[in-house]
Amino acid sequence: MDYKQTTQWMFSRLPMYQIQGASAFKKDLTNTILLVDHLQHPEHKFKSVHVAGTNGKGSTSSMLASILQEAGYKTGLYTSPHLKDFRERIKVNGKSIAEDFVVRFITDNRAFFEQHELSFFEMTVGLAFDYFAKENVDIAIIETGMGGRLDSTNIIRPLLSVITNIGMDHTQFLGNTITKIAGEKAGIIKRDVPAVIGEYTNETRLVFEAKAVEMDAPLFFTADKTVNIYESALKGNYQQNNIKTVLQSVEILKQHFSISEENIKSGLLNVIKNTGLRGRWEQIHTNPTAIADTAHNSHGLKPVIEQVLAQQYSTLRFVIGMVNDKNLDEVLPLFPKNAAYYFCRPDIPRGLDVHILADAAKKYGLTGKIFSDAAQAYSAALQDAAPADFIYVGGSTFVVAEIL
Repeated sequence: MDYKQTTQWMFSRLPMYQIQGASAFKKDLTNTILLVDHLQHPEHKFKSVHVAGTNGKGSTSSMLASILQEAGYKTGLYTSPHLKDFRERIKVNGKSIAEDFVVRFITDNRAFFEQHELSFFEMTVGLAFDYFAKENVDIAIIETGMGGRLDSTNIIRPLLSVITNIGMDHTQFLGNTITKIAGEKAGIIKRDVPAVIGEYTNETRLVFEAKAVEMDAPLFFTADKTVNIYESALKGNYQQNNIKTVLQSVEILKQHFSISEENIKSGLLNVIKNTGLRGRWEQIHTNPTAIADTAHNSHGLKPVIEQVLAQQYSTLRFVIGMVNDKNLDEVLPLFPKNAAYYFCRPDIPRGLDVHILADAAKKYGLTGKIFSDAAQAYSAALQDAAPADFIYVGGSTFVVAEIL
């Protein structure tokens, strides 16, 4: 198989949460443990940082990776989902894994994958760990896919565990209360391994403290800290909390790595250049200004929409599409009534039918036009817009992926 056939086999034959939803979720780590045993435990061959949280995982992971790269360390970065190409998920020093490595890994291990019915995510985690071990990285930043306790990545023993925040998302898998979700994320806290917590509430703080006591893990809360927030290439206001989390994490990592103040500053400023991170308050057009952002749940969308409303504009235009497991009654009230809407359906099997989205939006006074895909919706918004208008593209990672 060539690269295209290999990734098509991975996507189509095996369940993948991003596309299929519930049927891709595994209830334990048995398969992952079998896989790393089969691969001769690549996860033991590199140092790591483990990052979980409802929102901000990708940004936080990328900023940490960028700072470590600036400090001269060979740095692996594992994130999900990808926007354009599967290989974005696995990088070393900002460079995506080679196509032929992906092909070779799948070809060499395909019989094992088929025998044990490994999920897309389990295979991808194995691929990332194998690649980082073979590349002899100094450190790898490993982002969880969903949750933490049962996530395929949760077989590493990192130098540091990081939990960015807790919000209501993926409730059908992680639980329908904030404390249940916090309990799942807290599952990445390991014995004697320090843990950094970004945003928290009184409820979630108790969950994290109980887990840290159980694990004898030093615990650091960053939200209330007053720190110098350095400038970052990531311009979303919500990044301020992520930067605080990153700065505390770096302080702990200094016990293992030599990282200067200059490395931190340049790492934050060069995060997009160093890691290729996209879709975070990303300006994709000028006159009219258009911003794309992957925020896709109420916790993530609230600060983003507040930032949108603080912009200067003549008319505000929203290009939005969502997936079918979102709680629309939580998300839609966040959007302003006084705006033009361009509804679309993300081009994946679990994309929410655009008519269902438009009908639900109408209940909250949000009206607009219906389009079959994101590209058409964005094109119409650009066509309708005057130079002084402001266009926001989002609601789902997959809507942003189709536009970029």
